Amino acid sequence: MEDVLEVYHRPYDARYPQVCLDEAAKQILSELRLPLLGHPSYFREDGSLARAMPLRVDNEYRREGTCALFMLFEPLAGRRKVLVRDQRTCLDYAQVIRYMCDEMYPEALRIVLVQDNLNTHGPHSLYKAFDPVEARRLMERIEWHYTPKHGSWLNMAETELSILACQCLEDRMGSVANLRDSVDHWESSRNGAGCRVDWRFRVGEARIKLKRLYPVIHTN
Repeated sequence: MEDVLEVYHRPYDARYPQVCLDEAAKQILSELRLPLLGHPSYFREDGSLARAMPLRVDNEYRREGTCALFMLFEPLAGRRKVLVRDQRTCLDYAQVIRYMCDEMYPEALRIVLVQDNLNTHGPHSLYKAFDPVEARRLMERIEWHYTPKHGSWLNMAETELSILACQCLEDRMGSVANLRDSVDHWESSRNGAGCRVDWRFRVGEARIKLKRLYPVIHTN
């Protein structure tokens, strides 16, 4: 925990971008019946306001499979990238890492990466996906940091995924293409607004508020 908090305490440096990575699954559901369009609110002749009728969706649907959402979030720069992939295997993770290194931060000296300790998250996945030379090249471009077990709240990408779920993913997505369009629109809008995170929880506060997690040392 203190290792991750120390990373968040560092000032912004474009040469060493701080990136949080997390992933989630999304179920693809298509409609069996076309939704009924609602009606906007309007004023009656007597001047009273008629309430709007929302879109009405049938409770039945068809399962079209699942896909994975990989969130790459740079909190100090207010920049995020969501990659939609068919699965969330170690090979998918490795491709996301290469995209981060070569497409998002090609000029960075080193990328400071914060992620949870899922079994696919690590340099070993790079060696499963690429030849040793390429895997080593990518591995050395990253400074690896992991949140502790049951400490995923320390990963700011998880918070960003929650915002994505509330603002974009509540509606049914009938296809992966539809999901990608919705996610791209959300991503562009949020990046354009420059939404950042001001992380204020420091090591000193952690040692006080989470005192129960630290070992008790008795001295004579």
